[in-house]
Parts: sequence; structure tokens; C-alpha cells
Amino acid sequence: MGETRVDLLHLLEDLRDAYPGSTEATILTEIVANSLDSGAATIAIATDPIAPALTIVDDGAGMRRRELARYHDLAASLKARGDGIGFAGVGIKIALLVCSEVVTETRRGRHHVASSWRLASRNRAPWRWVAPEGRVAARGTAVRLVPESALSPLVDPGFVEGVLRRAFQPLFDPALVPILREQYPRGVAVVVNGRALDLHGAEAPDVAPLAIRVGRRRKMAGAGYLMRAAETLPEELRGVAVSTFGKVIRRGWDWLALAPVAADRVAGLIEVPALAESLALNKADFIRAGARGAIYLAYRKAIQEAVAHQLSLWGEAGEPAERARRRATRPVERDLETVLADLADDFPLLAPLVEQRAGGQRRLPAAGAEPGTLGPGVSRLAAREAAATVARSATPPIESAANETDPAPAQPATASGPLAAGARTHRPIRYGLSIGFEARADDAELGRLVESTVWVNEAHPAYRRATASRSEGYHTALAVALALAPLAVDPAKEHAFITAFLASWGAAIERRKGRRRR
Repeated sequence: MGETRVDLLHLLEDLRDAYPGSTEATILTEIVANSLDSGAATIAIATDPIAPALTIVDDGAGMRRRELARYHDLAASLKARGDGIGFAGVGIKIALLVCSEVVTETRRGRHHVASSWRLASRNRAPWRWVAPEGRVAARGTAVRLVPESALSPLVDPGFVEGVLRRAFQPLFDPALVPILREQYPRGVAVVVNGRALDLHGAEAPDVAPLAIRVGRRRKMAGAGYLMRAAETLPEELRGVAVSTFGKVIRRGWDWLALAPVAADRVAGLIEVPALAESLALNKADFIRAGARGAIYLAYRKAIQEAVAHQLSLWGEAGEPAERARRRATRPVERDLETVLADLADDFPLLAPLVEQRAGGQRRLPAAGAEPGTLGPGVSRLAAREAAATVARSATPPIESAANETDPAPAQPATASGPLAAGARTHRPIRYGLSIGFEARADDAELGRLVESTVWVNEAHPAYRRATASRSEGYHTALAVALALAPLAVDPAKEHAFITAFLASWGAAIERRKGRRRR
């Protein structure tokens, strides 16, 4: 009999990589989120660069001895999915990667216990009971982190305050305190080195409050504001931030699929407590499938409508982001047919992306069928569904400039038999390379090739600059060239391939103009 073992170090690194921020920011954010989930009204943080150490003390519910013992287990949590904004103490577990010791003290009723925890090897993280040091008064939990490096950002009070203000911005905004009062009736005070962090509201010439309502409900489901600054905002403050229970989950314009005219000068903050039900497992994103995904999409639509209305009043309403992307990429996808065909002779490895099968999907009418039906025994609804299925399977991923009209409908069959040899329509399979968009904030590449799709990184700073300067088409072409270069040639010849690709792509527009004139 064998035994399943766990590479604990690798598992903790995977947990860390599930978050978009730095390791230290993730640790701090998750510990504070768990304090909020416990009902804490005061969270006191102390940094000691001499020790070095970071101590976080809250006055929440605390834990019993049995709960503190389970707190050291991976994938063990007393929380139900969808409750709260902390990820079952994952911040403590990730802290083992950068800390030589993690001391946790908790008090709940007559239970007052403490433990010391560390990562001893790749497969072992031993912990032991220790005597409480008295950091918790009546009830609550105290966590003391001992970083391995004295230069760790965890002992920098400026870093701590900056992370907390960005990650928990609604807690420090007086405009959103009322909507958070139901979740935190005692309020929330954050103290760093004996100084309470003060409240800061939106400071801009134009500030418009927003009320989020779903359907016909009269009760407000979310609240926030939109602000328009006179000058360019820092990159980390641009776009609309959505939060739940005071924790910012998403920020920017991409998640909202809106593109204002001056996207670098408009920002906003919206708190929707009900979105806590739709949080993903790592509590850093939203679920987009199933019942929880439907909740997220409903609130996202309500936020879109409120933000788009205010942008229209300001004259900042731009083209919807998805429509703008498709408008920019449609000519590129059409030109790819010609470009790849031209390059395939000089770069044979591109052949799988440009091969074309003769014929394609055929529609085979049944005997005696009327136009638009599959036969006498099939209902019109079933016929429409089947025709839609056939059309979906036959629709190519790339549009063609030469054939943009719908094919002629099938003619009625005149011969007999299960599959009569009547009139048949051909829908040719065109070139298999398509363009998609995805956000990869930590990826330095403009795009990547996955099977037959080039995924453009819309979170790249260069893409945002291209959007602002109305040059998405050229940026997309360059991203496609960079993504195809490793497939087409050896690394030493990638520059020559990119040059040839862009030259052919530039010439394609002249050929398209010639076709239009003819």
C-alpha cells in the first residue's frame, strides 16, 4: 500500500500565484479580510522593523481550541462557500513562504490558546501549542508574522497603509459607510502603529453618486460614485472598482466592457454587498457560471447601465469595449487570410493555419421537405434548432471580405429517399486562425497562440495606450505577428518574420481597396 504525499511548498506557491498582487500584499489583505469576517470593529496593526515583525490584532469572534487546531490544516475551513471575503485563512498559509515563524493567539469565551507555526521542509509545516502572550484582551485573534528578511515590505508602515487603502477602499470612504453599516454595525476602525487611518472621499471637479438597483426592486442593492478628474489619474486608480463587504475585487474598465472617451481621467467606486455570494474560491474574482454566475451578471448589467448613463451625461460615453474590439479586429481577421497565404510559401510551418478544405459543411434536405424544414415528421421548432446547430458547426471563426452575405436557402427536394440528392448549399471552411481577447495583468507578452486562436492581452499597458490613441488594429496585427513568430521560424529569424508579416499586412489593405473599386 502506498501513501499520498503533498509537496507543501509547491502547493503554497500555487496558492500565492492565484492572486494578482504581490505575496506580501496578498498576506496582508487576506488576514484583514478574515478579521472582517469574524466581525471585528477594530483592527490594530503594528510594524517592527528591528525585530522584524508584523502584528495584527482584531476584536472579532476569536476561535476555540479545536478551531485553532483545524486552522493549520490546508483545505479545511468552517466557512460556507459564498460567505465572507476571506479565503479560509489562506493569508496565514502563504505567509509560511516568506516568514520564519507565524504565531497565532486567539480568545473566545474560556478558550485562550496560541500556536507557533513554520515551514520546515517541502513536505512538512509543523506547529505546536505555546503560551499566549496576552495580545488579545476580551476576545479576538492576534497574528504575529516574523519575516525572514528584515527588508520585507510587511514591516514598512507606508506599504501596509497603501495596500489597505487600495484593497479596502470603501472602508475609508465616507460616501460608502452607510451601505456597509448593515454588514459592520459597529463600524470598522483600522489602526497602524497607534494611528487610526482617516477617511478619504473622492476629490475631483466632477463627482456623481450612483445608485445600483436590480430589476424592479425599490431597495438600493449597491451604491457608489463616478468621478472625473481634470488631469490624468494614476494607473492603479483608473476605471471603476467594484467591492463587496468593503473589499475591492475588480478594478478597471475591461470587466465592465465600457470604454469612455477619457478613460485615464474617469474613475469610480461601487459597493455591492450581495456580490459576496458570487465570489470565486480565491475571493479575488467572480464566478461567471451557474446560479452564482447569474447573480454576478445581473448586478454587472445594473452597474453597466448606471455607469453608462452617467458617462452619457458627461459626454464621455465611448463605444462599448467589446464592439470596439470587434470593429478593430474584423479587418485584421479578413486580411489574415491573404497575409498567411502569402507567407505560407516562405514559412511552411504556417501551413496548418492556412489550409482550406474544399466543399465544407453541406445541408442535406430530406425527401419531400419544404424550404426551411427537415422533413414531414419534424416540427418547425426542431427544424430551426437543427438548422442553427448546422449553421454553428459550419460557421468559420474568421469572416471573409469576399463573402459576407448569407448563403442561399436550401431548395425543396424533388427526389425520393431518406436523403434526396436535391439542391445543396456549400459553406466553405475558411482559414482557421482567429483573434480573441483576455486579460493577463502579469504577462509581459502582447499576445499568445493557443491552438488556432491568437489571444491578445488586453491588460497590457500597450493595448490600453493603443485603445486611447485609436490604433487597436495595428496593435492587434503586431500582437498576432509576435505570437506566430515562435511557431513560424527559429528564434534567430523572428525579426525577419515579423517584418515580412507587417509588410504583407500593410499591403493587404491596398488589395482590399482595389476589390472595393472593382
